[in-house]
Amino acid sequence: MNRCLDINLVHKKYPLYIQRGLFNELGAEIKKVYGGSKIAVITDENLNYLYGSRLLSILKAAGFEASSIVLPPGEKSKSFDTLLNIYDSLINSGINRSHLIVTFGGGVVGDIGGFAASTYLRGVSYVQVPTSLLAQIDSSIGGKVAADLKQGKNLVGSFYHPDAVFIDPELLKTLDERFLHDGMAEAIKYGCIRDKKMFHALMDYNTSEELDENMEYIIHSCCAIKKEFVEKDEKDTGTRMLLNFGHTIGHAVEKYFNYEKYTHGEAVAIGMHMMTRFSESLGITSAGTAGAIRNILCKYKLPHSIEIADASKIFENIKLDKKNAGDHINIVVLKEIGDAEILKTSTDFIEEKFHLKECIIS
Repeated sequence: MNRCLDINLVHKKYPLYIQRGLFNELGAEIKKVYGGSKIAVITDENLNYLYGSRLLSILKAAGFEASSIVLPPGEKSKSFDTLLNIYDSLINSGINRSHLIVTFGGGVVGDIGGFAASTYLRGVSYVQVPTSLLAQIDSSIGGKVAADLKQGKNLVGSFYHPDAVFIDPELLKTLDERFLHDGMAEAIKYGCIRDKKMFHALMDYNTSEELDENMEYIIHSCCAIKKEFVEKDEKDTGTRMLLNFGHTIGHAVEKYFNYEKYTHGEAVAIGMHMMTRFSESLGITSAGTAGAIRNILCKYKLPHSIEIADASKIFENIKLDKKNAGDHINIVVLKEIGDAEILKTSTDFIEEKFHLKECIIS
């Protein structure tokens, strides 16, 4: 089944295709959005091993001159050292502003590759081919591209939209189960903030086969929600911030463990549960909501609690979060499953009221 969404912005419109087997048709599909001849593919070592030669063959069969830039896998590749290496490779490959960059990978490749596209020669066109569930339902949509600093994630970046996004659920079949579930954390997030029906559907799937059979529905549902938020609030200053549910604490958890112990989705899972325990304790969230989130996280083998030696470090990291505005921070809380709101508060209030030890270990 071919599912297509159009992202309609004031300054740009681009398609998002969801179709099993789309990878095999990438050459023909890219021709619909790009009339040039040269392509640079940015990917990582794992994906290059699995798909690299096949992808280049598909592109070359469609008449493109294609080459690959291969990055080490993992969050540590979202660095300025990596960015400089990408620029060198683009120069050596003769890529100019009339050419195209293809980001083929998960969130890290999409973010750093998209940021390279946005800054190299002041902007080169690119398309996203996300290969992880997290990237297919979240990071490849909406134009956020970035690099990390040692002080935190995504602290340098821009809004730079691709010319198209091509999503093939078949690519998920080579994902390790841990990284499939990593993406499920973001799907659960979408259910929590906007789609109660999907939240309960995710809870009702009984086997991995049933999950796979419904994957196009899951991807399309999540992308449709993100499309709605991006079109209303492209620059993330209003309602789009609802997509950050679980992320304020999640990013702090990732940084505390030096991006080594937990994947992004696992950290977001912890953040969703901890934040909901907090908001329930304040009477903002319906009683039992944190329990429902804990149950669905357990179903998909995602963590909901952590052990931590120095809780104050979490608050230090929260204070560095890019969503802070002066003395205030915008946090996302649930009223109930499927209904979220943005709460403007202070980090001091959170530190005073957030019984961190209780929320972490329960």
